[in-house]
Amino acid sequence: MKTNALILALALTTDAMSAEPPKAERFGQTPDGTPVEVFTLTNQHGIKLRTMTYGAIVLSLETPDRNGQNADIVLGYNTLADYVKDTPYFGAIVGRYGNRIANGKFSVDGKAYTLATNNAPGGIQCSLHGGLKGFDKVVWRGEALVMKGAQGVKFTYTSKDGEEGYPGTLKLSVTYLLTDDNEWRIDYEATTDKATPVNVTQHSYFNLRGEGNGDILGHEMTFKAAKFTPVTVGLIPTGELRPVKGTPFDFTTAHKIGERVQAKDEQMTFGGGYDHNWVLDNQSGKLALAATVREPTSGRVLEVLTTEPGMQFYCGNFLDGKLTGKSGQPYPFRSGFCLETQHYPDSPNQPSFPSTILKPGQTLRSTTVYRFSAK
Repeated sequence: MKTNALILALALTTDAMSAEPPKAERFGQTPDGTPVEVFTLTNQHGIKLRTMTYGAIVLSLETPDRNGQNADIVLGYNTLADYVKDTPYFGAIVGRYGNRIANGKFSVDGKAYTLATNNAPGGIQCSLHGGLKGFDKVVWRGEALVMKGAQGVKFTYTSKDGEEGYPGTLKLSVTYLLTDDNEWRIDYEATTDKATPVNVTQHSYFNLRGEGNGDILGHEMTFKAAKFTPVTVGLIPTGELRPVKGTPFDFTTAHKIGERVQAKDEQMTFGGGYDHNWVLDNQSGKLALAATVREPTSGRVLEVLTTEPGMQFYCGNFLDGKLTGKSGQPYPFRSGFCLETQHYPDSPNQPSFPSTILKPGQTLRSTTVYRFSAK
């Protein structure tokens, strides 16, 4: 999973700087008194991305529709207190292991590890998104960046050996860049001093009509994925890589989210709709197109490119109207969708899946790009 890290580093030299870096502004403090900062990134086309050091959360993302009118297209809250109190991972970086690990157990190099189980689909316990206090609930260090044609923030966090039950001290950086090419680029880099599973992803909920503006069932999806990983009733992969052809999971051509979300299919029943990992056609580790989403009313288009082998598509099946968002509107059933680029769920327990074990001396590098346009 190599990236253009050297090119990026060279671009961040003084000669390449063309503007002031985004300024850090106080956004409050956590219950233990740790200050939290927010950074606002902008580009020359009017796109604006606000992100904070708590959870490396994206607070808002404003993009224009086909008429040039901006709207905030990600779900979330107005205050830090709301994120601390109750959030289904709105806009956050999740890890050390994004997605699920069966029974909260895995082994590395013959040694067994046990994690907190904080999720129980179908009444079956698992560890979800890093455990009780994953990366979405810690305060990262934020460093403003500026380069020719882009503004950014580099978030860094050190996860200590034994944190949430995981082995090894993990040093992680996540860099957000907002470019004048209308791309939100995310670069991940990590090292460890003990072998450990790592599967970090971004968990923004999108609604291309604008957050608080109804459901996402009319969004049209196209995936570069001929297979997916079917799951048990506990939403743990069975190990099979199943062809999507002839199933409601076939997005090799464009389909609306709502077109087949009520299909009488065992997998749809298990997930309560779409909540599955797609096996991307691109398994090279090089950056490639994974998905295209079009919202017909606004004309907004979202393209997802990644070096990752998988992508979780979740269509807000657990949103139920109890959470009120930034615009003062409740977030009802299926009012946002996530496209989480990743390695496959439960990979530490699935030897046939691409490995998520990072070892000392190795450097994990991964890149995902969300590209915005309107037609």
